Amino acid sequence: MDTKRGFPALPTALTVFLLAAGPGASWGGEDPRPGARFCSATAAALRTACGFEIQDELAKAGAICINVSDSAERARCHADARSAFAEGRSRCQRQHRGRREACEKLGQGRYDPEFDPAGFDDPRHPTSPNPYFPLRVGNRWELRDGASEVNTLEVLDQTKLIDGVSCLVVRDTVIRDGDLAEDTEDWFALNRDGNVWYCGEEVKNFESFDGDDPRRPELVGIDGSFKAGRHGDKPGVIFQAAPRAGQSYLEEFSLGNAEDVTDVLSTTYRFGADPELDRFVPPALAQLLCPGDCVVTRNYSLLEPGVFARKYYARDVGFFLEVKPDTGEVTQLVGCSFDPRCASLPTP
Repeated sequence: MDTKRGFPALPTALTVFLLAAGPGASWGGEDPRPGARFCSATAAALRTACGFEIQDELAKAGAICINVSDSAERARCHADARSAFAEGRSRCQRQHRGRREACEKLGQGRYDPEFDPAGFDDPRHPTSPNPYFPLRVGNRWELRDGASEVNTLEVLDQTKLIDGVSCLVVRDTVIRDGDLAEDTEDWFALNRDGNVWYCGEEVKNFESFDGDDPRRPELVGIDGSFKAGRHGDKPGVIFQAAPRAGQSYLEEFSLGNAEDVTDVLSTTYRFGADPELDRFVPPALAQLLCPGDCVVTRNYSLLEPGVFARKYYARDVGFFLEVKPDTGEVTQLVGCSFDPRCASLPTP
C-alpha cells in the first residue's frame, strides 16, 4: 500500500490476480495446469479495479468541494464525499462476494464462448426460431409497471453486423411519468441450434427537468452500453434453445459495465403448482399464457448485488412478466402485435 496517497500499488493488484488464478497463472500467459480458478481470478481483479475507481471518485469529489465558498456547505460536501466513498467500498466488497458466489454456478473456466459466424442464420429467416424469444420483424410488445412506466419493444427491419454475425435490431423505449426515460437498441443473433445470443446494446438514458423551458428529455448517460468484440466485451446468451431447471449462464459480459446472469428456475410453470413462483403473479395473466410450459428465470446483475428479479416467458409470446420478490414490484405485458391472446391480456 502506498501510504502517502492511499492507493494500492500495482504489484498488489497483480498479486491478488495471480493468487486467485491459482498455481502457474500468468498475466496474459498460457493456460496454467488444471485447477486454475479463472472466474474467481476475474472477480479478484475486478475488486481491485473497483477500489481504484472509488479512490478516483473520492478525489474528484474533493476537488469539487474545494471550490465551494460557503464553509458549512463545503463541510457537507466533504461529508457526502466520505459517505459515498464508504458506500463505494462496501459495494466493491458486495460485488466481489456476489461474483464469487456466481462462480460456483457458472464454473471456474475462462469465459470465452465460441461465436462462429458459420453457426448463425440470417436473423430475418432463422432455421430454428426460439418460441420463447420470438424475434420476427414487426413484433411489438408493450409492458407496464403500474400506471407510471410504459416499456415498448419492437423488432425493427434492420440488422447490424457484429463480430461477423448478423444481428436483429430491437428498439426498447421506456416512458416514465410521461417523459422519455430510455431509448435503447438491443442486438440479437439467432443461432441455427435455437439459442438466441445477446451481442450488445446502445443505451441512451434520458431525464427531463422541472423548470426547463422547453421541457424536453436530455441525454444523461449511456451506462450499460456494450458490443461484442469491442474493449474485451463478449456476447452472452439471452435465451437457451432448450433451457433446463438449475442451469445458469451469462447474458452479458462487459466487465464492470454489464454483467447479467440468468438462473433457470422452471420450464414447466403453471399457476398454482409452486407457491413461491406464484408470488405477485397476476393469476389471470398466468392462466391465459401458461398451460404448463412457461419458463421462469431468476435474473440479476453482478454489479448490483442482492437485487434479483424473476422473469416469465410464454411459448410464442416470449417475455410477459417481471416480478421483484423483495419489493413486490410487477411489470407485465399489456399488449402485443402478433398473438391473438394479447387481445385478452388483463389490465395491471
